Amino acid sequence: MLKSKLSAFFSLLLVFLSGSLVGVFAYRLYSVSTVQSGLNGPGPNRRPDPEEFRRRQVAEMRDRVKMDDRQVIQYNQILDEMRDQFDQLHKKANAETQALRERQADKVSAMLREDQRPLFAQVRAEHAERERKRHQAEKQDFKK
Repeated sequence: MLKSKLSAFFSLLLVFLSGSLVGVFAYRLYSVSTVQSGLNGPGPNRRPDPEEFRRRQVAEMRDRVKMDDRQVIQYNQILDEMRDQFDQLHKKANAETQALRERQADKVSAMLREDQRPLFAQVRAEHAERERKRHQAEKQDFKK
């Protein structure tokens, strides 16, 4: 009788411990945080919205540097001027990059046989379409 009670006790203890182990494992699987892909989703690696970044930057200057309202207005004007200059610089760089790509394509096209040129033009058009869709998707992600 003592042996059967001891056997029942260890059986119950084994069931309790295995249930606890399964419970801990299930809780761990359930509570694991998910990984966000991309730079615009929530999380530390997302790309900040330009307006959000600017608000934080102005708030930091107001709080840490102790800017008064007049200085904040001047600071915002400086940021606006610099944004315009950066935009002009990016447009110039993009135009120069596009010109380089066109020269490269012209050189490659000149190197190809007559029957290869239409195929090369088709490949370039597909690449351009893919790039256009990628930029469009990035703009949509950025707006979210």
